Amino acid sequence: MTGQQKLVLTLLLGAQFMIAVDFSILNVALPVVGEGLGFSLNNLQWVATAFALTAAGFTLLFGRVADLFGRKRLFLGGMALLGASSALGGFATSPEMLLIARVLQGLATAAVTPAGLSLLTTAFKEGPQRDRALGLNGALMSAGFTAGAVLGGLLTDLLSWRWAFFVNVPVAALVLILAPSAITDSRPSGRPRLDVPGAIAVTGGLLALVFGLTQAGAEGWGEPTTLGALVAGAVLLVAFWFIEQRSASPLVPVGIMKRRTVLWGNITGLIAFVTETSLVFLLTLYLQEVLGYSPLATGLAFGVLGIGTVLGGTLGGRVVGRFGTRTTIVAGGVVQALATLSLVALGSSGGWIWLLLAATFVGGVGNMLMIVGFMITATSGLPDAEQGLATGLATMTQQVGITMGIPIMSAIATARMSSLGDTGPDAVLSGVAVAILVDSALVLLGALLAAVFLAPRRDRDRV
Repeated sequence: MTGQQKLVLTLLLGAQFMIAVDFSILNVALPVVGEGLGFSLNNLQWVATAFALTAAGFTLLFGRVADLFGRKRLFLGGMALLGASSALGGFATSPEMLLIARVLQGLATAAVTPAGLSLLTTAFKEGPQRDRALGLNGALMSAGFTAGAVLGGLLTDLLSWRWAFFVNVPVAALVLILAPSAITDSRPSGRPRLDVPGAIAVTGGLLALVFGLTQAGAEGWGEPTTLGALVAGAVLLVAFWFIEQRSASPLVPVGIMKRRTVLWGNITGLIAFVTETSLVFLLTLYLQEVLGYSPLATGLAFGVLGIGTVLGGTLGGRVVGRFGTRTTIVAGGVVQALATLSLVALGSSGGWIWLLLAATFVGGVGNMLMIVGFMITATSGLPDAEQGLATGLATMTQQVGITMGIPIMSAIATARMSSLGDTGPDAVLSGVAVAILVDSALVLLGALLAAVFLAPRRDRDRV
């Protein structure tokens, strides 16, 4: 890489890492935030939900906006909004002010993530350099989720929960100072048009879907609000598909979704994010409710998982270069599934922490190989003009997967505990074990789907 490419890579990866940290940095601090601002326990989930709703709901729209109106503009605008909204959150004096800040942070994330990824994919041609860049991006994104939990605990214990917001401000300012001269952007020829009906349908559908999933985790799958939101989301997304088939300037050309690399790459990516983020949730229950760990100790325990994901992301590009994306996804999925399966053996004594640390490290490597393979698969073979769309789809997959995993596995664990008629440590351990078993099976299914549907057509015919 040239010096210019290294600077661009550092700026874009730094921004993506900060975005990933924001997903989890407040999780361990939520009870303290609630006490400080007067949130009721029932409404505390909205600190996380407000962010997830806007981040997932607007990602696909902003990915296309980046293609049409300029990726660099959207990236810089998103970073400016992220810095301003983080400052607003740090100075919040009421629940309403904090929720507004979280909504704005979610919008900034929806803009920065696909714009930054498309700048990354267009800055490096298809091949080893792009594979390595996407591998590092995946590693830092995944490490950011883990680092957010650790950093949130440290900042809350040592300073204040407000620093979970303030820490973003200098990073955003540094990127805004250096990026304008370092990053180049191609502008579309001619006047772009935006598919407004499609944008309304897909954004509304994603918002309803994510809202329904978060409500399912908080209130249950059978609640009218949950079912209504999920049905509304499904209807709007089906309407979006028909709108795109008839639109002269579709937000998502139907042809791109018929590409098996885009379709099945995103499906395997969805499974990778659903399983790993939900596993972190399940193991958090285990560490705190069964072993009695504090939130900070729990965050530190996941540092080993973070090391595994960084290693997997660092190796991912090289593994893809040597063995191809399909083999990388399948091998990563099998490794993750076996490592996850071993966690079914966890017991109630403190000595089992060593199995947890070893399994999450190995599983983190496998999960990141899946994610790197998915990201390269879903964005390869497309012209630069569609990179914002491809990265928008991949980012939407990531964020919906993160949102889906927890309510699904929470429902499985809760159903097991309900069948036992107990909520004590033994019942929690049993519920977590059942959910982990399902998690492992789902990863294995993702690897099988990749093996079959990402195979060259001649191999598929033989299968």
